[in-house]
Amino acid sequence: MARLISVVFIAGLALGLASTSRAADDKDAKAVLDKAIKALGGEEKLSKVQAYTAKAKGKITLGDTDNEFTSETTVQGVDHFRNEFEGEFGGNKVKGLIILAGDKGWRQFGDDKMEMDKDALANEKRNAYLQAAPVTLLPLKDKAFKVESAKEEKVDGKPADAIKVTGPDGKDFTLYFDKESSLPVRLVAQVAGFMGDEATQETTYSDYKEFGGIKKATKIKIKRGGEKFLEQQISDFKVLDKVDAKTFTEPK
Repeated sequence: MARLISVVFIAGLALGLASTSRAADDKDAKAVLDKAIKALGGEEKLSKVQAYTAKAKGKITLGDTDNEFTSETTVQGVDHFRNEFEGEFGGNKVKGLIILAGDKGWRQFGDDKMEMDKDALANEKRNAYLQAAPVTLLPLKDKAFKVESAKEEKVDGKPADAIKVTGPDGKDFTLYFDKESSLPVRLVAQVAGFMGDEATQETTYSDYKEFGGIKKATKIKIKRGGEKFLEQQISDFKVLDKVDAKTFTEPK
């Protein structure tokens, strides 16, 4: 009996210590997140960014070839997303459109339009919140996201705090913040590639500029599977008071 009581006591003590550790981790993660929100402009200003549009130009690397493109993206929340892009790929001019509207989504390349199936929709939802969440960080305070501390690392040779975030789909990613400025500088996540295969994607953010009182990274680089994948320079960023209802409807 004494042995049983000892085992129960030790197990209870371990559980208590683990709970205390998790609580401390949560507190530390929230402190890092709050500092980053303040660095981006503060919660009051960022809370007004319910929707925005951004124009960019850049290069996407396919194989050994860099392909130039231009794009315009409109985002509302973390589950409404519209991206129009135009570029030259393999010597062919291509126009494309991706629309995510909650539980529906469509892709259009040239004249070919298709509605996303279940898997494609899930992947696009993840892509959407991975792009939208670092802009204001406020979605990460919602109960749909869980944050906890992660191991500090160096980004471009500079120390960075880190948090691990579990999204509404149960998948996680790690977000890094420059220790000095508290601005987001890197995001690492597992994403689905063009063929549906999973790969580690590393996104870095730099060249922050102020737009209407909030700071936004204007230079974004992405590596996928350790290889150069995409670079883009944002030329224009605007917060929208309202979004045309047709923005996130099925393309005609």
